[in-house]
Amino acid sequence: MKLKEYKYKINGIKFTVGVGDIVNNQAQVVVNGTPYTVELDENQAPKAAAIASAVKRPAAAPRTETGEKVINKPAPSAGSASAVKSPLPGTIMNFKVSVGDTVNAGDTVCVLEAMKMENDIHTQNSGTVKKICVNVGDAVLEGADIMIIE
Repeated sequence: MKLKEYKYKINGIKFTVGVGDIVNNQAQVVVNGTPYTVELDENQAPKAAAIASAVKRPAAAPRTETGEKVINKPAPSAGSASAVKSPLPGTIMNFKVSVGDTVNAGDTVCVLEAMKMENDIHTQNSGTVKKICVNVGDAVLEGADIMIIE
């Protein structure tokens, strides 16, 4: 049985919950490695169509007019010592800073998803964020400039 896995934090305690298919108002659930059979109220059990439409799927990667994926590739930049570079290929999930913000060396500046793991990206330099080179949802390759710190 294939489970859809979710991670929750309740009152500071982390839970990993796997939810299987719902059959006859019963779901197979695994919470922190312990299996349970959960019986759903008939009036509240989701219908198969509702489950399919409720599943959040990632947006398709943007493509050019020729159908090629749009990927920000590493580009040589002047003063690259002040550039925050992607340490591995992945997708930009969110930014923790904006243009004009002051950052210190070691601060988390964005989150990069790679191989279904969220990775905090830290700056090596202190300074002011001068430019953000990518957007949320962009795929980046290892070594690509994410932002410029001066």
